[in-house]
Amino acid sequence: MSGSQESSTLLNRILDKVEKVGNKLPDPAVMFFGLLIIVWIFSFLLSGVQFDAIHPLTGENVGINNLLAGDEMADFLANMVGTFMGFAPLGVVLVAMLGVGVAERSGFINVAIKLMLNVTPKLLLTPVLILVAIVSHTAVDAGYVLVIPLGGVIFFAAGRHPLAGIAAAFAGVSGGFSANFVPSAIDPLLQGFTQSAAQILDPAIQLNPLNNYFFTAASSIVVVLVGWYLTDRVIEPRLQKNATIDGDQEDMPVLDDVTPRDRKAFYAGVLTMVVGLVALYFAATTENTPLADPTGELASFTAPLMQMIVPLIFLLFIIPGIVHGFISGSFKNSQDVIGAMTKSMSDMSYYMVMAFFCALFIKAFGDSNLGTLLSIKGAQFLSSLQLTGGVTMVGMIILVAFINLFVGSASAKWALISPIFVPMLMQLGYSPDLTQAAYRVGDSISNIITPLLPYFPLVVLYCQRYVKGTGIGSLVAMMLPFTFSLLIIWSAFLIIYWMIGIPLGFQSNYMYPAG
Repeated sequence: MSGSQESSTLLNRILDKVEKVGNKLPDPAVMFFGLLIIVWIFSFLLSGVQFDAIHPLTGENVGINNLLAGDEMADFLANMVGTFMGFAPLGVVLVAMLGVGVAERSGFINVAIKLMLNVTPKLLLTPVLILVAIVSHTAVDAGYVLVIPLGGVIFFAAGRHPLAGIAAAFAGVSGGFSANFVPSAIDPLLQGFTQSAAQILDPAIQLNPLNNYFFTAASSIVVVLVGWYLTDRVIEPRLQKNATIDGDQEDMPVLDDVTPRDRKAFYAGVLTMVVGLVALYFAATTENTPLADPTGELASFTAPLMQMIVPLIFLLFIIPGIVHGFISGSFKNSQDVIGAMTKSMSDMSYYMVMAFFCALFIKAFGDSNLGTLLSIKGAQFLSSLQLTGGVTMVGMIILVAFINLFVGSASAKWALISPIFVPMLMQLGYSPDLTQAAYRVGDSISNIITPLLPYFPLVVLYCQRYVKGTGIGSLVAMMLPFTFSLLIIWSAFLIIYWMIGIPLGFQSNYMYPAG
């Protein structure tokens, strides 16, 4: 991109510094182990200090427990297995991924994405591409390996600049990571961390796995509209002027058609999904349904329907995936299905390692009372600033977006900062659901400008297929308008959404009693 080299020189220097600093950060699993050691040390050093912090629920003075004391260390080791097995996010993520993995590896999700894009009018190419990219979050990494390169293929086939298609898809997959109207594994994953953090202050609190559903669903519209405008009016005109397509013509991709057999398999899979959803609807709406709580509410936390969210995600993907796999021929026998589930679990092996150290850190952080003390002191400081709730949330979004430049994993970051932010903002009267929603916005918007994102180099390679001179700076310069626009518009949307009282999700938007 010779035309944009001069304008991106400063940006490249800044990103070089970010990459250098980010590469010095330890692996998240090692980071959690290091934080565990730090918690132990600080609990020892501060255990004899008297603090003027009163717990808002018990009314008692908050003191730091020495975790290096003999009885505390013995309890830690004796309960280590139970701490790991009881780690809230672990089970829900693994169960959900078993079903999603089968649907992905059978080809069901891939065919769905291709069919949606193939029938799209040219005028609506950009918004539908971004919408499909958002939906691809359901299959975790499917968007990076399928939708983003398909964005370039489709735009090139339509006579448009392929890099604009890649940018639009990248914005939907990664920049709009927390926008989705289809529940996915990320919902219970983040909710698990949020609930664990909230229980530092209020051990009895319970949150719904879809505690941000209504907000993330509505955010899909925001991300699509922002991405549509920027792609067609800002990004593509600049690319047409400065980025000449000079890739090898023989390597120019061709959009493969869906075979009749794949189409038949997909429709059969969709039919089973529809039948399942209809059966669920009638089961939930019948009189004296067993899916409601004793008062007849379906959306309360104690309602079996709400407690079935993760198993429902599992069933609504694994059954259509199996049907599609056998009809399309991608599955020959039951061993292939088990193999798909096994591969899904092998992909989650790193997460399980990280979850082990994360569970130990969160347990120690809670037992030490450091999180409670920090939240009370932090709340006192924020209260002294006399900031409005909107300003507080915007500040958190900006902070999270900055941290995201160095720590890419959404779960790793939230596991690190939720024990501080959630209880702290609860002290100011803001629900954990709202705090999690603000985190999700900040976590999404800077994904597309950090080279530390694991898939960032892959997206650069996608671009180089069409424009050989594309580099990291080129991609960042192309994605910066998305980041800044989403920062402003999405943050404003969250504040307005919350202020006018629209529920963030099921059983959301309550005001926690301020201390």
